[in-house]
Amino acid sequence: MDAKIINPFLEAAVNVLKTMAMVEAKPGKPFLKKDSKAFGDVSGIIGITGDAQGSMSISFEAPAICAVVANLFGNEVKEVNDEVKDAVGEMTNMICGDARRRLEGQGVSLQAGTPTVVAGKDHSVTHINTGPMLAVPFSTPNGRFVVEVAFND
Repeated sequence: MDAKIINPFLEAAVNVLKTMAMVEAKPGKPFLKKDSKAFGDVSGIIGITGDAQGSMSISFEAPAICAVVANLFGNEVKEVNDEVKDAVGEMTNMICGDARRRLEGQGVSLQAGTPTVVAGKDHSVTHINTGPMLAVPFSTPNGRFVVEVAFND
């Protein structure tokens, strides 16, 4: 697991939430994830190819993503609906794009697929990779989200 590739995704998550939704996110302690159970109520996952192969996901607790979407659109959001799911897909895409730009500056070229969004209690997020899955929890004023990054060895 190469911190040079992982850290830009974590930095991008903080940056995108701050610049797009005015939400401050504080990282918690990273850990190795052993299963596919999602930590939130709605998740976006995106496949990555190029100089490294793997995927990135972000899982939001409902109150956290509802606050993010409310800030994005200026309307109160009380539940995970289609608009929220669309926003999670777009946030996943923006975070991955920001990370890829950061890595391009380090000479690492990555391409990304189209994000997939999954919602519901106890849903799964499956990374197709041969290496470890790193998960980093983040806290916001309205709840938590977790960024997972998994690349092949």
